[in-house]
Amino acid sequence: MNKPWLPCMLMTGLLAMPAIAAPEKPKLVLQITVDGLRADLLERYKQNFSDDGFRYLMDQGTYYTNAHYQHGNTETIVGHVSLATGAPPSVHGMVGNVWYDRQLDRLVYNVEDGNYSMLSANAGVDQSTEIDPTQKAAQLDGRSPVPILSTTFSDELAVASNGESKLFSVSIKDRGAISLAGHSGKAFWFSKAQSEFVTSEYYYDQYPDWVTDWNSADHTAQYSKQRWTLSLPEDQYTLKEGETDHKVDLAGFKRSFPHPYGPASYPYFSTMLTLSPAGDELTESFASTLIEKEQLGRGKFTDYLAVSFSSNDYVIHMYGPSSLEAEDNLIRLDRTISKLLKQVDAKVGLENTLIVLSADHGVPEAAPTVNALGYNSASYFNKDAIITPALLDQLKIRFGLSEDVIRLYAQPYIYLNHEMIKEKDLNLAEVQRVIAEQVSKVTGISYAVTSTDIQTNKLPDTHIMQLVKNNYHPQRSGDIYLVFAPRTYINDMDGLTIASTHGSPWRYDTHVPVIFAGSSVQTNKVSRAITPYDIAPTLSNILGITQPSGATGEVLKEVLER
Repeated sequence: MNKPWLPCMLMTGLLAMPAIAAPEKPKLVLQITVDGLRADLLERYKQNFSDDGFRYLMDQGTYYTNAHYQHGNTETIVGHVSLATGAPPSVHGMVGNVWYDRQLDRLVYNVEDGNYSMLSANAGVDQSTEIDPTQKAAQLDGRSPVPILSTTFSDELAVASNGESKLFSVSIKDRGAISLAGHSGKAFWFSKAQSEFVTSEYYYDQYPDWVTDWNSADHTAQYSKQRWTLSLPEDQYTLKEGETDHKVDLAGFKRSFPHPYGPASYPYFSTMLTLSPAGDELTESFASTLIEKEQLGRGKFTDYLAVSFSSNDYVIHMYGPSSLEAEDNLIRLDRTISKLLKQVDAKVGLENTLIVLSADHGVPEAAPTVNALGYNSASYFNKDAIITPALLDQLKIRFGLSEDVIRLYAQPYIYLNHEMIKEKDLNLAEVQRVIAEQVSKVTGISYAVTSTDIQTNKLPDTHIMQLVKNNYHPQRSGDIYLVFAPRTYINDMDGLTIASTHGSPWRYDTHVPVIFAGSSVQTNKVSRAITPYDIAPTLSNILGITQPSGATGEVLKEVLER
């Protein structure tokens, strides 16, 4: 039976219904990144966290427990730019902390740029005291985001507001700050050479007054002649301290508590701060001052602040994730995040702030730690073992080539001398294949994958091979990608023997937390598989702006639930 009155009745009913107001856009997006925070460490050490730091985010936000990166080289710049762009390195181009630039014929650091000098004199890398070998690879003091080949969430926010959104990023590491600021934001990072937060001419012609004032206050002086001590009685820590021989005693910082910073005049003083909770505390102080002085969250459009806490990564490199140092650092970082959130609440309101926390990569346990538990395959790998006598014989017999055909190894790639191969009229793919075949026989190497096989899509259809493929960029990746065996890695950091390092496609290195909180985000704990690439598209969707140009991630539906 026809009911012509039904549409009119429905329309009348709809008109009579009260309008449902769309949720207001947040006044501020706060993106927190904890360098090297493997996802399970939050759960492992949760018992000693406060209620208004990590617990606030975990217990009151939408908490994804099964987030994994889908690229192979899990290093700092790769993860940070993936968070910013919502894409893997095959799209954004940051294939590693360093790569071989064939046009410059040298190793380059990911964000070095000679066109934009440091705004502070002598604020670049001090080669005599720098312990980060990737930083030492930089031959230029200038820094910028120009090498990032995709737009970021912050870039798209700048376009959507026609430049009225305020966009900032802060970190101890230059690469941690520059990546998340994108091409359109302002980035500040800590200069160990000058013990202050700095930037480059890409961002400013001169420092804002408040930055000069903050630096003039000499915040690092409070740590002079002090020590990093345990914040709790030792019996309250989650794990019992095991062997300490694998821990690093760098310049008198010691292998166990207490760790002395030394006087401010000590050449390694600023380095010691970054290897401890002090680095994160300085980052929070600078970021909290920025919130106030730049009046974030008070304009017509949504503002953005990225804060990348770097000390966790350095602490784990030095001591391993199961150490007292790793747990105490996270306990102190919990308090530091709590302090930052209180500043945000006071100046903007947590209800007006959309918070997202994640990490750039995970970490492996120190090899001696798992060996003591019976996993005897864990080992430190000597990179000199890559070039074997059998490999050299094959190069000579098959191609008439010497060891010089191998230009260098830069995690995770072997780069070959293409000019030498071309001069001898050899087939590049065949040279790659023979080298990969020999290298894959070395104990401790699981796979050696040629760039030709990646380009021609001849890889096995496996999870690990997909991650290797997602790391490939034709202008920056090397000829052969090495995947070391599980829990096997090179622990030589430019002559410094470290406890643990990341960079593999294995699950302990790809697993990170993803948590959204604040604003109108509901409490939810989600175990379905997602990727950190989903963060940028989700933020874009919430704000109703265009996703970053190369984004491959999906919008997380649980965050949108109201």
